Amino acid sequence: MSNNDYLLARFPTLGAQLPRMRLATLPTPVRVVDVQLDSGNRSLSVKCDDLTGIIYGGNKVRKLEYIFARARDKHCRRLATFGAVGSNSALATALYARQSGFECTCFLMHQARTAQIPATLNRHIQNGTELVRYGGSYHQRVQTLRDNLWGRKAWVIPMGGSSWRGTVGFVAAGLELVEQIAAGEISKPDRIYVATGTMGTAIGIALGLAIAELDTEVHAVRASATEITNDHLMTKLTEKTVSMMRRLDESVPADLASRTNIRLRNSFFGGGYAQSTPEAEDAIAFAREQLEITLESTYTGKAMAALLADLKTPGAEAQNILFWNTYYAMPVTVPTHRALDAKALPEEFLRYFS
Repeated sequence: MSNNDYLLARFPTLGAQLPRMRLATLPTPVRVVDVQLDSGNRSLSVKCDDLTGIIYGGNKVRKLEYIFARARDKHCRRLATFGAVGSNSALATALYARQSGFECTCFLMHQARTAQIPATLNRHIQNGTELVRYGGSYHQRVQTLRDNLWGRKAWVIPMGGSSWRGTVGFVAAGLELVEQIAAGEISKPDRIYVATGTMGTAIGIALGLAIAELDTEVHAVRASATEITNDHLMTKLTEKTVSMMRRLDESVPADLASRTNIRLRNSFFGGGYAQSTPEAEDAIAFAREQLEITLESTYTGKAMAALLADLKTPGAEAQNILFWNTYYAMPVTVPTHRALDAKALPEEFLRYFS
C-alpha cells in the first residue's frame, strides 16, 4: 500500500486537518493501448481504478479512506450506507468496514436483475453484513432507519459515498493523475470518460485537474436516474466540496468550483438504472477484446459506449482520450444459483437467485 498523498503534497494544511484511513493501493496504474476502430488504428489511455484495493477494488475505496477516518474519530462502531441490491459501493463499504473493525448495515433497494447480483448478495452474507430492505414512502424510510440505527453509534454514509469527504478522495485521484502525466507515463488527455451515479468520482477528478490548471474535459456519463444525477446536484456537491476544503485550508482557490471542466452526458443512460443498451453491450465486448478489461452494463459499459460514439465524430482522431475504469470485476467464488444463507437476506431479495 502506497503512502503517496497527493492532496497533502499540494495543500499541507488541508491534508493535515483531513484525516485519512489507508485502505487503497495507490497510485493505480495508467496504460496506453493501441486499438483498431472502423476509422483506423489509434491509442487510448486507461486509468486502472479497478486496482484500488486487494479485498475489493473500484472507485469507492478512495472515498472510503476519508469517510472511515471521520467515523473512527467520532468513535462510531457501525457504518451504514445505501444502494441497490447489486451495489458495488455498498459491498465495498461492507467489506472494508469489517476489515477496519466496524460493523455494517446496508439499506438496499430493488433494481433490474443483473448477472452480478447473486454473487454480490452472497459476498454480503459471507461478510456478515446486516442487510435491510429499504423503500416505501418517506415516512416508511425514516422509520426503517430509526428501527435499525437508533442507539447503535452508527455513521451514515450517503449513497455512493458521495459526501464532500468522499469527493475529496477523488480530488486526490485527480492530482494523482496529474503527477502521472508530469512523469511522462501518459500524455495529457483532452477528454476523460468516467461513469457517474452520485457524481462524487467525476466531480473530484474535475476539481483535482482544476487545481493543477489542466484544461482536460471530464465527461461524466450518467448511469442513474435524473433525480440522483443532474446538473443542479452536480453544482451543489462541487460547491460544497470546495467550501469545506477552504474551511480547513484557505489556500484552496476560492474560484475552484467555477474552474472545473466537467460535462454531464445523459444520452447513454437507456431505459433505466441497471438496464443495458445495445451500445453498452458492444462497448463491453470492445473493452474485453481490445483493452483486456472487464466492464459491466450498469455503469462502465455506458461510459465506454459514450467514448466509442464520440470517436466517430469529426476531429476525434486528433484528441487524446482516457477511460477511467471504476469497475472491480469481482471473481465469482460464491454460488450464484442459491443464497448461502436465506435467513441472512430480506425475503424479497431471494427473487434475484435463479
